[in-house]
Amino acid sequence: MTGTGGGDRDGTGTPAPGVPEAGRDEQPSIFVPDDGTMPESTASADRGGRRVAGHAPAADRAATDGGVESAGSGTQSEGSATTSATGGSDSAELDPDAYDPVDVFPGGDLDLREGADSCYKCTSCDTSCPVAEVDEEFPGPKFQGPEQWRLKRKDDHDIDESITSCSNCMRCDDACPSSVPLSQMHNEARGQYVDEQMETLSREYVRNRILSNYRFFASIASKVPRLANAATKIPGAMTLGEKVLGIAGDREFPEFATQTFREWWTDRGGARIENSDKRVAYFHGCYSNYNTPEVGKAMVRVYEHFGYEVMVPPQKCSGTPMFANGMLTDARRHAETNVQNLIEAIGEGADVIASCTSCSLSLRQEYPELFDIHGIEDVSEHTFEALEYLRIHEDLEGELSGTEFADERAFAYHAPCHARNQGLSRQAVETFRDVDGVTMEDVGDSCSGISGTYGWKAEKYETSMEIGAEMFEHMEDAEGDVGMTECPTCAMQMEHGTGYEVEHPLQLLEETIA
Repeated sequence: MTGTGGGDRDGTGTPAPGVPEAGRDEQPSIFVPDDGTMPESTASADRGGRRVAGHAPAADRAATDGGVESAGSGTQSEGSATTSATGGSDSAELDPDAYDPVDVFPGGDLDLREGADSCYKCTSCDTSCPVAEVDEEFPGPKFQGPEQWRLKRKDDHDIDESITSCSNCMRCDDACPSSVPLSQMHNEARGQYVDEQMETLSREYVRNRILSNYRFFASIASKVPRLANAATKIPGAMTLGEKVLGIAGDREFPEFATQTFREWWTDRGGARIENSDKRVAYFHGCYSNYNTPEVGKAMVRVYEHFGYEVMVPPQKCSGTPMFANGMLTDARRHAETNVQNLIEAIGEGADVIASCTSCSLSLRQEYPELFDIHGIEDVSEHTFEALEYLRIHEDLEGELSGTEFADERAFAYHAPCHARNQGLSRQAVETFRDVDGVTMEDVGDSCSGISGTYGWKAEKYETSMEIGAEMFEHMEDAEGDVGMTECPTCAMQMEHGTGYEVEHPLQLLEETIA
């Protein structure tokens, strides 16, 4: 049988030992210069005696890593008939500017290829996703993250509509063993979907824009809080809101405070302690300002108890509801104001303190992931959740030791998803566990289901309640009939699903020590 190898043949036609020639459909990989011309030495004869571009005879070709022609392979040593070995792409004579690299996935403004490539499809994110657990049609974080990110690198590929079913709870970030930036990919994809595929005159877009910009509407309602509160309680008002805007009619609209936190802060004359060595800038967020100022008041009193000078810089929304709804342009506008004012406070020696875990997570993680704003990394590094900061810098255990409540207090504590993502899932339980007269029972690691604006959408309401069912059950089985959490929207869901009154840990801390 006649061989087809590439060695020299003897008179018998038997192939001599050597490396076989490339088959009909096989060619060794080569670099082609920008001008498209081939060096003369790279032409070789095919089976029919013709010269084929890119195939130098085996005896004349330089030895390289993988058979690739190296730069300078056409240069022969004096007195030598063979091409010198150059060591392939490690050759000092290789000029990178002479070749055109092929980028399969153009990076764009946010190049997350490294994170996407770190995904090895273990599905830990999918099994941790509360939406995927109750909604069989939702493809899960793995698809919404690295898989969709790769797909949308192609100009002709649309973002899958299922991205709007992601609640932005960000539990997938915490679950991923490879640190794939899943929520960052979700936020970017959601923003692109809203900008390029969602009809701006659609009911869904208008509804989402209203929910995202809660601060704007709350600032108007707070001018006439009693009238606003009465309007939301008119029979049929929420039903009308569902029919017109798609806002869940079964929800109870939160009441607006008759005095906002900032109004209270101004009336009291601002900070009552001046201490250049211990300063904090309070990022109160929208809800503590317009709806639950008692949380902000508790924060101020507790921190002043420990000798801190509290600063309350001008601020806008943290952007959390905007990220969840793909309104990244709105979020950036608010972020620019927040970063500018918080950087000034940091420059005066303050750390940034947030009483809402979604706000602290936004400043810490989502800001630097999504925006390139001067000072944004400094804001991220100096931001803390309020109770977390005290646990780091103060002796809370010593302060609380010996404290005793005359009346027993029992709380059903829920750690928000955005607290878990910051490693704060048990801080309230650990803080109050040794206080006599206080029972703090953790009701488990399930998601509350509301996820900010997610549970306020008519089409997501039932899903949010299914997600929260486990938490409701555990709360009702707990000893206490008062809920506790650091997230205001989780508090809404806890109250909505159980009827319990819900407090913030800062309120209990104020009652305990201040």
